[in-house]
Amino acid sequence: MEGRSLERERYKRHLILPDVGEEGQEKLKNGRVLVVGAGGLGSPVCLYLAAAGVGTIGIADFDRVDISNLQRQVLYCEKDVGKRKAEAAAERLRQMNSTLKVLTYGDGVTKENISQIIEGYDVIVDASDNFRTRYLLSDACVRMGKPDVYGAICEFSGQVTVFTKDGPCLRCLSPDEPETEVPEASGFGVLGAIPGVIGCIQAAEVLKLLLGTGDSLVGRMLFVDLKSMSFDEMEIGANPRCTCASFHRLI
Repeated sequence: MEGRSLERERYKRHLILPDVGEEGQEKLKNGRVLVVGAGGLGSPVCLYLAAAGVGTIGIADFDRVDISNLQRQVLYCEKDVGKRKAEAAAERLRQMNSTLKVLTYGDGVTKENISQIIEGYDVIVDASDNFRTRYLLSDACVRMGKPDVYGAICEFSGQVTVFTKDGPCLRCLSPDEPETEVPEASGFGVLGAIPGVIGCIQAAEVLKLLLGTGDSLVGRMLFVDLKSMSFDEMEIGANPRCTCASFHRLI
């Protein structure tokens, strides 16, 4: 079994979906997704995008794998401790799906490189763990018209939305970047399963955007609380006073 027939067999459970089919699977194959942060959220996002056949996945992360990561960051195993996350993640994804093109950015995203990095991608995933990166990413995505699939976690809970140029962005919700990380990302507990739940929802949002199907979370924030096992939703809108408002209007 080779080539096209192998792809048909691999993705046959996608191909029988009316909203995917061969045309949709081809869209996924041609899709380019950048995942910023290869930790708790980035792990399930990367794994499910790779499994789904997304053709090009970029991974931006400057960190190294620590033993304490293994409780929730399912991309890695014990032999990866000490390795750069971007490289270890890329190795795992290539083992999962040899047809993928995986690009790594071991310095993460910075003011100097962010525009150049995200320019070549269709969808950006915010799987980061600090305010500086989140605001930097949101601003760049609005400026360059890229959808920003945002996820965040803490303890037993998490939240997901999709920021877009014609919808709300991060600054619409919270105009100013906090001066300090409160709390520090390493300073609060996280139930190992919560990044899996939130990351899987982020991956689903990415796949829907690439396929052009379904209702995305644009204009809606989904809240998940595993302690009470509840899912709540809040409508959010673009703030006309947002500092990115001029870009929001340039549709």
